[in-house]
Amino acid sequence: MTEIHETVRLHYAQAALGVLNGESCCADDGQYGSQLYTALERDELPGAAVMASLGCGNPIAVAELHEGERVLDLGSGGGIDVLLSGKRVGPAGRAFGLDMTDEMLALAQRNAAEAGATNVEFLKGHIEAIPLPAASIDVVISNCVVNLAADKPAVFREIARVLRPGGRIGISDIVADDALTAAQRAERGSYSGCIAGALTFSEYRLGLEAAGLTDVSVTVSHQVADGMYSAIVKATRPASGASESPAEGAAAVPSEGAGQSSCCCGGNCG
Repeated sequence: MTEIHETVRLHYAQAALGVLNGESCCADDGQYGSQLYTALERDELPGAAVMASLGCGNPIAVAELHEGERVLDLGSGGGIDVLLSGKRVGPAGRAFGLDMTDEMLALAQRNAAEAGATNVEFLKGHIEAIPLPAASIDVVISNCVVNLAADKPAVFREIARVLRPGGRIGISDIVADDALTAAQRAERGSYSGCIAGALTFSEYRLGLEAAGLTDVSVTVSHQVADGMYSAIVKATRPASGASESPAEGAAAVPSEGAGQSSCCCGGNCG
């Protein structure tokens, strides 16, 4: 577990260092990277934030952010989604980014300073143990990071914990056909390329529901490999009372031997 975790961390640390040295970390092939954002969105940001876009989707396009909301980006990388969120929630709102990689956090801080963003904050930590109080976030977003987590049930429980009643998620992630075994997923790509650790459609739905979230939907955006898709994942924390605790054994969601980092780019990152 530790060995794979460190491999993933090093992969994204190297990507961040490349961007800090003026090199784009990803080949934008339409399935991963900055081309999944509109030209107007890219124009809003420092070049380095765009160059460090390693995700498989555009959670900002589906999160429906509003003025004054508090947003948390899991695996925030170079900060592209945090900075875009900060612009949309305005001065009365706040956008948090959580990442485990020092190099990505340094890049994100630099990008935030260059953008003059005063309502954003970057935190170091793992998405299995979010360093924020319970019921403190209106919207949780993420861009191709949950598939990298070591303990996905813990991630789902933490999302439910930090969401305020009535809060919601808008996540882009890689999801596998239900028929694909873990071994077959591993044949299609690496962990750091966001393929081997992907949940199936059923596993994703069951995992979120077991954490107490409702109105779960997993909608395909585009195919990234045979039987593997970029998907938009939405869910809501019930408005009345705290999120329910998951029943023991309620969801067949695996806990793999890897940690999460700053998003992915199909194994094309340096």
